[in-house]
Amino acid sequence: MYRQLWLIGLVLMVLGGIRLQAQTPGPVKEGSRVKVNYSDKLLYDKRGETTIQRLKGNVELKQDSVYMYCDSAIIENETQVYAYGNVVIQQGDSLKIFADEAQYDGESKIANLLGRVILVNGDRKLYTRRLDYRTDTRVAYYTNNATMVSDSLSLTSKVGYYYVATKEAQFREKVTAEGPRFRLKADSLNYNTESKVVDFLGPTIITTDSSKVYCEDGFYDTANNRAEFSGNAQYVKNDQQAEADTITYDDNLKIYSLRGNARVEDSTRLAIGNLIRYDELQDTTFLQGNARYREKEQDINSEIISYNRKKGTFKTLGRTFISDPPNLMEADQIGFDDATGFGLATGNVMWRDTAAELSINSARAEYGKKTDYLKATGGPKGRPELITIAEGDSLFLSADTLLAVKDTLITTKSDTLQAAQRDTVQADSNRILHAYHNARIFKKDFQAVCDSLVYSTRDSLFALYGNPIVWSDTSQFTADTMYITLKNKKIDKIIMRSNSFIIVISDGTYFNQIKARNVVSHFVESNLKRMDAFGNAEVIYYAKDDGGAYVGVNKTECSEMVIRFGAKNAVEKITFITEPKSTLSPMGTTNHRSLRLKGFRWEVNTRPLKREDIFLVFGTQNRTQPANRIKINTDEEEK
Repeated sequence: MYRQLWLIGLVLMVLGGIRLQAQTPGPVKEGSRVKVNYSDKLLYDKRGETTIQRLKGNVELKQDSVYMYCDSAIIENETQVYAYGNVVIQQGDSLKIFADEAQYDGESKIANLLGRVILVNGDRKLYTRRLDYRTDTRVAYYTNNATMVSDSLSLTSKVGYYYVATKEAQFREKVTAEGPRFRLKADSLNYNTESKVVDFLGPTIITTDSSKVYCEDGFYDTANNRAEFSGNAQYVKNDQQAEADTITYDDNLKIYSLRGNARVEDSTRLAIGNLIRYDELQDTTFLQGNARYREKEQDINSEIISYNRKKGTFKTLGRTFISDPPNLMEADQIGFDDATGFGLATGNVMWRDTAAELSINSARAEYGKKTDYLKATGGPKGRPELITIAEGDSLFLSADTLLAVKDTLITTKSDTLQAAQRDTVQADSNRILHAYHNARIFKKDFQAVCDSLVYSTRDSLFALYGNPIVWSDTSQFTADTMYITLKNKKIDKIIMRSNSFIIVISDGTYFNQIKARNVVSHFVESNLKRMDAFGNAEVIYYAKDDGGAYVGVNKTECSEMVIRFGAKNAVEKITFITEPKSTLSPMGTTNHRSLRLKGFRWEVNTRPLKREDIFLVFGTQNRTQPANRIKINTDEEEK
């Protein structure tokens, strides 16, 4: 009877809602035991060396700082837990894991959670169907897809790890992420749920409503809207494409930076450099290191380029090359302001008009893009230099200031100006060049000096002002104003106005002299062939017989005359248009040194004999301001 009552009491104790801890015979590894804090019901069994506890109803278990709650559980040897129904694992104040089922190994500290698994850590939630969690390292991991939600960011992957202590998550294989501003696909990435920073660890594609980014490394700070993309980084937005070793973006400052092999291109623009920085708010672009910026036909290459598209300005630093066909420019620094239409180039400036086949070298050049204007001063030798390009026989010109403008007007024979009616290609190839002061020219077939001049590429015509002097072979030409025309890039005609004086040296000893109000000299293949002298013409020439021996000195005065020349500028024939007044003096009785027409001056020491001589300045010429346009009639000369 007493035995039966005792058994009934024991059963009631086991099945009743009491708190107890069953004891298992045999050693249990220290720290591995799982304690039973509470259960509505408990059954205890032993099978060989295995002890089994069966718990049901409001089960509460504990190991160290880890608590487990469930509807029912089976515990083997106080270390192996099998939990069922509304399973909750709680560690500390901030971590809870919910599941339908769980298996927990008290020795390895690993929990395997199944069913509708949700890990909650602060504002972070991880959803999956199976999750493993190590309570000792506080690391959760999964291998069969999971989704983490942190604030407004959702991340999904096939494999992943979550580190509770550091709030870091690792996502591997088939990774996707979605936020308010972007969608992401990747092979692998890390996410710090505390700092809200996503780290890219492999091929990644980020898509927004208007753009797409590809990278293989980098990070995205979702809290501060800052990002860095590297590893074959590429960016696409509308028709714009960008690539670089590294692309960074700050959404707050609206600044993009591309570093290393950077390139940005759209339908009208191209930017290349080791560094490209774009400020979206200011609409400015900064390029550094082998920088290149191309927009439409203009192509800029420099070490540093700073471009403000909103204001239409750009500046460069370092050797700069600009191609804006037909013009080319090179300088140490170049700046331009679209509002004024003018720019400034400094430091060893080299400008070239490929259509007009001429170039200018200077220390400083002001230029106008709309008006195609260029003003050059200074140079390596103190003065700017103009070069008309001709194979084997270029023309070199220097002055204190060189000014180049487009030739858009023409002059009629009556000296009136009208708009030129010609096609665009012809207009683009024509220029007017102004040179002032102390202008000097060197070319193989002629040389010249004057205070100022105007050169028209349309007509290959030079107008020389301010004490001009021209030399060709053994001839020297002086007048108040002179015009030189070229034909096939060779001297063709010299037109002299007022106080015209020509000296032709004979045999290096004697001076043939022609003086008149106006003179026109004609050349064939750069050789002097004929002179037409008008108005009070005077001539002194040394006559020779058929054998080439001097027979005397002829001095003639005549209103008009035509003089023809042979080899070596020798006078062959003189035709007098009106009645001449002549005298012939014997060679032996003539004082050749004193035989000079009024106004004679032999300026041999002023003559440029080589290209370098155009940079020499001999005193100050008669200062003149060249005309805006050359106004002459080359078909009917004034008489």
